[in-house]
Amino acid sequence: MKIQFNTDKSISGNEKNQDYFTAMISEALTNYEDHITRVEVHLSDENGNKEGVKDMRCLLEARIEGKQPIAVSCQDNTVELAVSGAIDKLSASLETIFGRLQNH
Repeated sequence: MKIQFNTDKSISGNEKNQDYFTAMISEALTNYEDHITRVEVHLSDENGNKEGVKDMRCLLEARIEGKQPIAVSCQDNTVELAVSGAIDKLSASLETIFGRLQNH
């Protein structure tokens, strides 16, 4: 499973953050890593350099073998909270998808 990062110009995409978020995503998606070819992470600040509530956005797009990609997003006050929220949503979606496949 490859994890690819994309950030807008107002968010630092430094290697330390990428390693931290990659570890978070890999750990959360361990049960599904055999079925996922790539996860794209899109981080953006919806208000640019202005202050705002819940202006950090994380969009996660998972490419699943033999299926359409799925995407989830989360907006929160910090990048860490936005990524964490998006990971929770993606895990829940994958659990639903693979649960349905096992039932059929």
